[in-house]
Amino acid sequence: MIVSVKPVVLPAPGRGHDLEVRISAPLTGEDLPVVVFSHGFGSSLEGYAPLADYWAAHGFVVIQPTHLDSTTLGIPPDDPRAPRFWRYRVEDDKRVLDRLDDLAAAVPGLPGRLDRSRIAVAGHSFGGQTAGILLGLRVGDPETGEAEDLSDPRVKAGVLLATAGRGGDALTPFAAENLPWLRHVDFTQLTRPALVVAGDKDDLPLTVLGPDWTTDPYHLSPGPKSLLTLSGAEHFLGGISGYGVRETTDEDPARVALVQRATLAYLRHALDIDHSGWEALADKVNPFGRLESK
Repeated sequence: MIVSVKPVVLPAPGRGHDLEVRISAPLTGEDLPVVVFSHGFGSSLEGYAPLADYWAAHGFVVIQPTHLDSTTLGIPPDDPRAPRFWRYRVEDDKRVLDRLDDLAAAVPGLPGRLDRSRIAVAGHSFGGQTAGILLGLRVGDPETGEAEDLSDPRVKAGVLLATAGRGGDALTPFAAENLPWLRHVDFTQLTRPALVVAGDKDDLPLTVLGPDWTTDPYHLSPGPKSLLTLSGAEHFLGGISGYGVRETTDEDPARVALVQRATLAYLRHALDIDHSGWEALADKVNPFGRLESK
């Protein structure tokens, strides 16, 4: 059984809105590993229950911030913060890590049960880029042109779900004009362990490369990395963003179940909790997809 508390509000001076967070955790257990999950563009702490609930039910504390691009906040596209949404997202996740004690205190029975040596990040779509930055991905700042190292040493591993690939001529004109954080990205410094999950039918209007674009975080970064490519999966990978949500175009409970099992097995493996589930996963991927590692 799990407990979920929302919204827990963290003061965020200079952000324009305080940071609202959802925390899900198992009712029992000690030394609980932590996953900070960043939602896709426009979503919020309300999303991704198929993953958050599953991970929490299997021993993880899952923390979901609502980022400034969430439609629940109603920030207009011409807001001066908009070009830096990507940067605010990274700051949100770091604020979560800075305030773990305060967040734990908001959940009955949770204080003293977190394992700070086992912290992972995860994210879907835009959230996958957010998670990647914490793992070492460099993004060229649209305003300064600099690509700073914004990684966080507290984060040991990550899960990047249907997230963006290379910039430059791989982008459509729409993406290049409206999503400046995609223009210049460098995967060569994304050195920490990560599982990349991609759908082979995820044909986004952001790239001219087709579904292969979302495999770039695996192919263009150094190891150790793994890539799970799901057959027939579109951007929401069968429905990971919620139960029965209208945005899912490829609803498939079996596909979601595979993503649940694979991500859990990977997190337990990468955080050195248990390796048996990950080692056994390769035999369970077919016929839903393929798994490779480097």
